[in-house]
Amino acid sequence: MIEINALSKKYGEQTVLDIDQLEIPSGQTLGLVGNNGAGKTTLFSLMLDLIAPTTGQVSNNGSVVQESEGWKQHTAAFVDEQFLIGYLTAEEYFNFIGGLRDMSKNQVTTALDKYRDFFHGEVLGQKKYIRDLSKGNQKKVGIVGALLSDTPLVILDEPFANLDPTTQIRLKNLLREEASATGKTFLISSHDLQHVTEVCDRIVVLHKGKIVRDNKTSAKTLQELEAFFHEQL
Repeated sequence: MIEINALSKKYGEQTVLDIDQLEIPSGQTLGLVGNNGAGKTTLFSLMLDLIAPTTGQVSNNGSVVQESEGWKQHTAAFVDEQFLIGYLTAEEYFNFIGGLRDMSKNQVTTALDKYRDFFHGEVLGQKKYIRDLSKGNQKKVGIVGALLSDTPLVILDEPFANLDPTTQIRLKNLLREEASATGKTFLISSHDLQHVTEVCDRIVVLHKGKIVRDNKTSAKTLQELEAFFHEQL
């Protein structure tokens, strides 16, 4: 589904991302890990055409994202709170997102039912604007907004951040269920090595803008990742 070739991003003389080649097939759940400044958010921003590459390109389902709009219909993402609309309630936001995907209000309401356990009574029916929700509940809104319209590709940047431990467990279960039941392709970045190895079937490590590890997840993956990052101390 995703093909990356000779992709780089520079700011002045500083190269923040330099990926020769990366392919992500449909139906895979890929975890992207790395320290702050490794290039994770830059990579996602390039995939979503939020910034322009210095060299190279990203192809999404056969469409070069910097040259076409076609990829947007089968791609959903939540990178940060800027993706939200703070003056809307959660319900209004979900109806807005659903409307972009040609979903009726009844379809949106039905689609939200399976996320009620994840919301845990803290999002729907609160009569609050999104800007007045806690950071954790804003994150819930953004994640479900990305999942709601059932696009084949979902990109989530640090989805576990700002969530309490119980909600993190709910999210792990939710992502595994979504991937298994729908065959969606997930790209998930995280600083939490344990969570990402439990959810993802492939782990890519970025270090100073370059891919330094790319392996299928196994019983040894968490230990290997911890050893790698220990070496960076």
